[in-house]
Amino acid sequence: MTAEPRICDYEGSPYRKAFWEDADRAFEDLAERRALAHLLPARGHRLVEIGAGFGRLSDLYTSYEAVYLLDYARSMLADARQRLGDRATYVCADLYRLPFASSTFDAVVQVRVLHHVEDVAAAFLEVARVLCTGGSYVLEFANKRNAKALARWALGRQDENPLDETPWEFVPLNWNFHPRHVERALAGAGLAVRERRAVSVLRHAALKANVPAQRLALLDEAIGALAARVAPGPSQMVRAARLVGGPRQAIVWRCPACGHEPLIAAMDHVPCPACGRHWPIEDGIHIFR
Repeated sequence: MTAEPRICDYEGSPYRKAFWEDADRAFEDLAERRALAHLLPARGHRLVEIGAGFGRLSDLYTSYEAVYLLDYARSMLADARQRLGDRATYVCADLYRLPFASSTFDAVVQVRVLHHVEDVAAAFLEVARVLCTGGSYVLEFANKRNAKALARWALGRQDENPLDETPWEFVPLNWNFHPRHVERALAGAGLAVRERRAVSVLRHAALKANVPAQRLALLDEAIGALAARVAPGPSQMVRAARLVGGPRQAIVWRCPACGHEPLIAAMDHVPCPACGRHWPIEDGIHIFR
């Protein structure tokens, strides 16, 4: 990438209500939760979810001592904070310039985000930087090589070749990825894939209409574990490990403008002594944009 990557901004979006609460996505929610619960280490000191939105998955992080929810959209974080209160630290920031000191986290989670990321390599380098040695990155991505896409392509009903490893931007700022492309980019950032899960393999309108969501998610979990390497689902989850980094740092913040770290938070802002920026804390949200 030579130009600044584009960013998908959900500011002011009715995402929680329109996409989840008013839509038939109970199965997708349960399928993702079961895969995440399997891949995420059971406990740890500090976890951040990048692209956390309204905090849909935050109840899965209760065994971590400190939880950070990061999103580019301040309105999404305000929604999360209204629902969750002080159970997390809320951070409004750009995923290409994470406002966290190096080797800060035991775990990074990213679900339903990568399909909006234009510069995957840069995003993975930032994740690797903030993970301590042995830290885990649990990532979900939209899989272009899924079984339905392969069938449609074979029958001539889809022009995009799902075997082509180039990311496919099917509408602006929405990409599907080949699993090999994602895993190569992870390796390039020093993140070694340790586990895989196929997710939402059974996502079909007829199945969702006739099989209870809980039962369908259990079946999906079993199939997703067995077929993880084949990746037949529209979503794929992986757990990658940061093998070489540094010990976990005690102080969290870094200046996203100049890269100075660590920063010490004041009562209502986080000052940077290097460039003079003062990053505000407003209504319980750390603003680093």
